[in-house]
Amino acid sequence: MKRTDARSNNQLRKCTIQPGFMSTALGSCLIAMGKTRVICTASVEEGVPPFLRGKNQGWLTAEYAMLPASTGQRKSRDGLKRDGRGVEISRLIGRSLRQAIDLNLLGEYTVTIDCDVLEADGGTRTAAITGGFVALCLAIDKMMQAGQLALSPIKSQVAAVSCGLVGDQALLDLCYEEDSQALADMNFVMNEQMGLIEVQGTGEGAAFPASALAQLLELARGGIRELLAVQRAALGGQAENMLPMQTMVVASANAHKIAELQQMLSGRYKVIGMREAGFVNEIEETGSTFEQNAILKAEAVCAATGCLSLADDSGLEVDALGGAPGVNSARYAGEHGDDAANNALLLHNMMHQKNRSARFVSVLALAAPGSKTSTYTGACEGVITHTPRGQGGFGYDPLFETSTGKTFAEMNEPEKNAVSHRARAMAKLLEALG
Repeated sequence: MKRTDARSNNQLRKCTIQPGFMSTALGSCLIAMGKTRVICTASVEEGVPPFLRGKNQGWLTAEYAMLPASTGQRKSRDGLKRDGRGVEISRLIGRSLRQAIDLNLLGEYTVTIDCDVLEADGGTRTAAITGGFVALCLAIDKMMQAGQLALSPIKSQVAAVSCGLVGDQALLDLCYEEDSQALADMNFVMNEQMGLIEVQGTGEGAAFPASALAQLLELARGGIRELLAVQRAALGGQAENMLPMQTMVVASANAHKIAELQQMLSGRYKVIGMREAGFVNEIEETGSTFEQNAILKAEAVCAATGCLSLADDSGLEVDALGGAPGVNSARYAGEHGDDAANNALLLHNMMHQKNRSARFVSVLALAAPGSKTSTYTGACEGVITHTPRGQGGFGYDPLFETSTGKTFAEMNEPEKNAVSHRARAMAKLLEALG
């Protein structure tokens, strides 16, 4: 089906978050999801509800309301008897954002998140949660600056998005017109690890199959990953100080490769190997190119873990050998990972070759749930030496001399990371991530 605003099925509406929207609030923002706009504020008071007094523990609660003109047809203001829908959504926001904060580190303070809908075009509750998290972080940052808190109690990043079935199509981030026609309507709240905090779902008039639920969950993961990035951008410097780093799983069991990528991504992601993430299966590399194998590995680990996954497929291309060993670099001599045998075979095959030009090539594939896998290629030119040199590195590093006059095995890690094929591919990936 063609969506009213020409978006693809897995595309969010344009999302913007304007931090510090209310100068009178400790933390605030204006979040816009398409035409939906919500003011989110965070207020802090000393003291806690009676059931928490004396426990040195804080509390977080939330209130949600739609302003009279938010829907086009005037909505009555909440009076002494609050709107039932507003009460239900207030509780949802409170439950969701309590997952973002360590209440013991908060101390005996109560944080109230107020979410007021200026304009409603679908997805107001999920926008309120996503924006409410930013307001919460800004308030916590000010408390820390004022000396009220020694440590940040923020323990998880939290965002939310809606999905639905309209006709026979699964759609991400429904506007009101789509929501009003939906056969199934769902709201997903997740953290930065793609862990589920809350799922709300309704079959409108009829039941829907479990296979559709899986589709909607996959869409939600992709959408929330984008919203997490928007939140971080809105928080700016505060994000680096208080938000937990997102986990990136390396689709490899090679300790050298994992360590190299950990160093390159230090400070941006918590990088772990696939075994640490619980992925123990062997991935058969059936591709005929570095790119095909990298995509295959990244998508397999991403599907199994639900995490952002990074795969590297790299190897040595020797011109005199027609590009060999190429994708077979790790198993050139037959057994996978036998560096000594691979190096010996390469030297044997190059024994009578005058042209010793070669290059290391790396393709990084980044797979995220609900998103198209992206690839980044880097290459480092060099020559094959006549004898091994150097004690560092791994694989063919002792036989590969760069324009610096050193082999990879003669370089320390900073030197290698300044010129290597993997570092060049990583530079392109980091540029794309912004």
